[in-house]
Amino acid sequence: MTSPSSYRPAPGSIPTQPGVYRFSDRTGRVIYVGKAKNLRQRLSSYFADVSSLHPRTATMVTTAAGVDWTVVDTEVEALQLEYSWIKQFDPRFNVKYRDDKSYPWLAVTVGEEFPRVMVGRGAKKRGTRYFGPYSHAWAIRETVDLLLRVFPMRSCSNGVFKRSSQIGRACLLGYIDKCSAPCVGKVTAEEHRAIVDEFCDFMAGNTAGFVRRLESEMLAASDALEFERAARLRDDIGALQKALEKQAVVLGDATDADVVALAEDPLEVAVQIFHVRGGRIRGQRGWVADRNDAADTADLVEHFLLQLYGDGDNIPREVLVPVLPHDRTTLVSLLSELRGSRVDVRVPQRGDKRDLMETVARNASQSLALHKTKRASDLTTRNRALEEIQEALELDEVPLRIECYDISNLQGTEVVASMVVFEDGLARKSEYRRFVIRGVDGQNDVASMHEVITRRFRRLLDEQAAATPAEDGSGPMLVDPETGRPRKFAYAPGLVVVDGGPPQVAAAEQAMADLGINDIPVCGLAKRLEEVWVPGEEDPVILPRSSEGLYLLQRIRDEAHRFAITHHRGRRSRTMVESLLDDVPGLGEIRRKAVITHFGSLKKLRAAEVEAIAQVPGIGPTTAAAIKQALTESDASSKTGVRINTATGEIEEN
Repeated sequence: MTSPSSYRPAPGSIPTQPGVYRFSDRTGRVIYVGKAKNLRQRLSSYFADVSSLHPRTATMVTTAAGVDWTVVDTEVEALQLEYSWIKQFDPRFNVKYRDDKSYPWLAVTVGEEFPRVMVGRGAKKRGTRYFGPYSHAWAIRETVDLLLRVFPMRSCSNGVFKRSSQIGRACLLGYIDKCSAPCVGKVTAEEHRAIVDEFCDFMAGNTAGFVRRLESEMLAASDALEFERAARLRDDIGALQKALEKQAVVLGDATDADVVALAEDPLEVAVQIFHVRGGRIRGQRGWVADRNDAADTADLVEHFLLQLYGDGDNIPREVLVPVLPHDRTTLVSLLSELRGSRVDVRVPQRGDKRDLMETVARNASQSLALHKTKRASDLTTRNRALEEIQEALELDEVPLRIECYDISNLQGTEVVASMVVFEDGLARKSEYRRFVIRGVDGQNDVASMHEVITRRFRRLLDEQAAATPAEDGSGPMLVDPETGRPRKFAYAPGLVVVDGGPPQVAAAEQAMADLGINDIPVCGLAKRLEEVWVPGEEDPVILPRSSEGLYLLQRIRDEAHRFAITHHRGRRSRTMVESLLDDVPGLGEIRRKAVITHFGSLKKLRAAEVEAIAQVPGIGPTTAAAIKQALTESDASSKTGVRINTATGEIEEN
């Protein structure tokens, strides 16, 4: 623990201009980033009596060992720089809103000659128009299925489209009138584009005109005694109305807004956001984040909006919030600049928007209550788990950083290892590492564990030896002085956990002893009885089944196992591709590697057409056809031969 007075800047040395400041620990790692209109006034508040500070602020200033700052010209520049530094350094004491899942988008590939509608996730691509995000993929798929009756645009993959074009026969959707079948020339590219434009207009909220037009066409068909067409139009109207029921009308058709609400307690904050486009709720998102500082609701709203819209994506014309940020004017200027047009941030006072805000707030409160029910108090539970581990293993300190190692192989082949890292009881995936075991022949988990522990901690010693001493002489600087990011393998864990019993534990301890490391505790967690083994003890440490400490160790061990299996399957898939291509005539080692690199996996290579394989540099039509034939023959033999059980990794007979 450091006294803030030991690194307090000299009186008068802090400027009074706007700027951004960084607190760093004794290794140089950035632990907090903040901005201020007046740097001197803001930073002075951190160096008051520690007992008068908020508990989390007190923890931050006593963990830090230094502070620096950057002066900027305007408050907007300070806001932008703060956002950039938080993304770059990932400070542990900043509030982080982390969504734990990817929400689906409805995408229309308007950049293609025959645009396609599809539901997807992940990053956006150029040449595609997006709607959403939505809460559930199944819900938007049902809506699209209804709308294809009225707007029969293409929804098939490129492979299906190309195959239908080659054989001159439309797929099932074309026969049931849920696709206009541009693949076989039933409509021209211009006619299909008109259908796509109408679909996009409908999804953008311009719905009333379509319903009125269909109603008038239905009446006209009825008057003309075209009863079959009138019945079809009647069913189309019903499909549109059913689709509209899935997206309740809440505001005017021109409303383009995000409605944000928070539910908070001293430890955590639940966030809910409803996306309203064209007057309808197009999607909803929500998650719970830890509170790591003493920020009030206005600060939390500002942090959330900055993290949500800082990349400039999907910024609406209006953002409705429960409380205005302290520096609303600066935030509005930044969002307007990113969007390219005026953005309004305000608190709804009355009417439909106020009612919707109350609905979103109720959702946030329910989300926080559900989270509390599941894990009582996440921060308290994690602290209790770490303390139980310290007590059970008789450690000198609470193991704030825990590393876990696991070995994965298939009958002694493709042996790999994983290293996962948990800090403060939470997974730190940026610190995860994979290893390929090369110095061990066959299935020998003990020798493999010795190798991976040796390699990891030799890197630790190398990084520490290469690190420059800290200015205060407290130890080596374990961060890169140019980027401020931690060096790879530079941080020593407070506890090493291996997946296994006494043999694996002994191998890990011996590996560290060979390197002269004797101050890092080691334990193993055996799967069968969930026993915790420590070096040199004949009997295991038994933690109660209800123990939070045992639950945390299980989570870490299971995460290491998952990470190792994922790595092993990826390498096994690559090996299978190589073996299948070994006997292809005219395919040497260099071109075989080019094919593997181009497609990346056996699944993608199997799905590729001959023409796509021929696009690989150095692969002509003849060789591509031979590759496709080899894959086809392997598929046929796999139906009558053997297969690999992906759950266990074992070879089984069909």
